[in-house]
Amino acid sequence: MSELTIIILAAGDGTRMKSATPKLLHQIGGLPIIGHVIRAAQNVGADNLAIITSPNNNQLTDYISSIAREAQIFTQNERKGTAHAVLMAKKLFTRVNGNILIVYGDHPLLREENFRIIINLLEGGKDGAILGFYPPDASGYGRLVTDGDKLLNIIEHKDANEEQRKIDLCNGCILGFKAQILQQTIEKIDNNNVQNEYYLGDLVPLANQLGYNISYGIADYEDVLGVNDRAQLSIAEKIYQNRLRKKFMNLGVSLLDAATVYFSYDSEIENDVIIEPNVFIGKGVKIRNGAIIRAFSHIEGATIGKNTVVGPFARLRPGAQLADKVRIGNFVEVKQANIKSGAKINHLSYIGDANIGEEVNIGAGTITCNYDGVNKSITNIEKGAFIGSNSSLVAPITIGENSYIASGSVINENVPKDALAISRQKQVNKPQYANKLRAIAKSRKNRKAD
Repeated sequence: MSELTIIILAAGDGTRMKSATPKLLHQIGGLPIIGHVIRAAQNVGADNLAIITSPNNNQLTDYISSIAREAQIFTQNERKGTAHAVLMAKKLFTRVNGNILIVYGDHPLLREENFRIIINLLEGGKDGAILGFYPPDASGYGRLVTDGDKLLNIIEHKDANEEQRKIDLCNGCILGFKAQILQQTIEKIDNNNVQNEYYLGDLVPLANQLGYNISYGIADYEDVLGVNDRAQLSIAEKIYQNRLRKKFMNLGVSLLDAATVYFSYDSEIENDVIIEPNVFIGKGVKIRNGAIIRAFSHIEGATIGKNTVVGPFARLRPGAQLADKVRIGNFVEVKQANIKSGAKINHLSYIGDANIGEEVNIGAGTITCNYDGVNKSITNIEKGAFIGSNSSLVAPITIGENSYIASGSVINENVPKDALAISRQKQVNKPQYANKLRAIAKSRKNRKAD
């Protein structure tokens, strides 16, 4: 395949988002909008990657550098249109050969196959190709003027006449040209239009005038959906989640109410996993075969082993590592903890910064006291230990193998193997004292009534 250069336009202000966060850093499925576009460009095998940003947008440029070190970042200091933005990368595109693809950075639903449509047309002999689509409503989109498979022109909606606005084939978000065509034509574009901007689409008639063969391909409307405001962000999220749901169900995952389960772009879920309704799965989650995720659980940054059961109403925070056949029950929170096979934490407990051994049983209301206001310390509970209900384990501490912690204990010293640890006040019973307390209470109540 010819050398491939991809230029991503990411210089828009995104003011309609009404946010301190740059538009392209708003997330779809846990990944920023621009991250989706960059991943698609990387997956299609770009030899050169350039991204055009606005000035002083350090948040965006820092993120781009973190996920695409190979990318060259250029700045568009003045907003003069899409062709002007591409010119910011002149230093790059004037020295490359092969094919150049230009893509708008606010289209997070783009797939690798959308890029392939244009690449295949260029590799098949076309000199240029534009991705088109048929929207439900063409208002606001540039129209593709065609003759058979030949693309004659792109007319922006504001510049289109009444007849041209009847065209329902619209300009998508990927434009591709042989490198020499872009090099020959882009500086010939003028701004003689309603918006006084330099339109990238004007490359098409210029290339046609030079005798080049310009064509077009068709993408699904959902693939080329752009994001300009919060409403469109929500629509894109819904589409993306539906893609992930379909993907996992095709891989053998059971979703009892698919519409209520949310995934992240990097979720890894093996077959024969069952996920009940109203489950949120954030970034960095791996779920192995046969696990069951019960309703209303929230999971992020966690690994869940084979045949493990989580929930209902469980929260797994980053660093939760659950081995096979673990039981995490209702209203249990686990954070930065390694829980080995067969361990049970069935209800109403917090386990943080801990190592939990095989077959450990942790009773209701148990907490690891891992934070002293400055430092976080580790709780080690060794194989086979039994932690009674309502116990507080003050870290750093080690609970020995097969030991037993009496219910209601506050444990702040290590417990040896096979030992019983009891740490609570001795119970005192006062006969008939309950009646005395009731009498005192009634007397107080009567005095208030008087």
